[in-house]
Amino acid sequence: MAWDTQETRRRLKEAAVAEFAERGPAGTTMARIAGRAGINKERLYNYFGDKQSLFETVLTDELDKLAAGVALGNPGYQDIGEFAGRTFDYHADHPELARLLQWEGLGGGPVADEVNRTVHYQDKVRAVAAAQREGVLDDGLDPAYLVFLLIALAAWWFSVPQLAAMLTGADPDAPEERARRRAGVVEAARRLAAPR
Repeated sequence: MAWDTQETRRRLKEAAVAEFAERGPAGTTMARIAGRAGINKERLYNYFGDKQSLFETVLTDELDKLAAGVALGNPGYQDIGEFAGRTFDYHADHPELARLLQWEGLGGGPVADEVNRTVHYQDKVRAVAAAQREGVLDDGLDPAYLVFLLIALAAWWFSVPQLAAMLTGADPDAPEERARRRAGVVEAARRLAAPR
């Protein structure tokens, strides 16, 4: 029987996302990841190399999924709110991403796929800058800062859920609370970017 390498790689990456999100790169081992996937540890090394390479692969893949799911498009005043809303939705559906990004930042090591990620985010900055020049978005904020603030506005609910709970006292898993938070993110993004 032939070995299904694609399925094996998928299971290993899925296990790695869970382990890295829970424990960070320093807190987990290749053996834990392989065990979680039910795959031989040597196969994990053969497919992905060392633990840092695996972490970078996993984070890059997760960010590629985010980029595909949350496009900025043509950033008009209404669109900028929906961009923030889609970013909020993505993080709500994939809370492990915020944790992976925090572990990357805490690790102080290399940034996964830094060149491609920089290009991706600079494309967003250029789109916002163009909308600012056209008077569609407020030009009072540096476009790079505005993009950062929009992403933070949407993602911070999942980066520090304990703060959200202390401030709101609400159950984040309640559908009405998720809808309320999303609506707040969309409205705040629109107000932040509204032309003056």
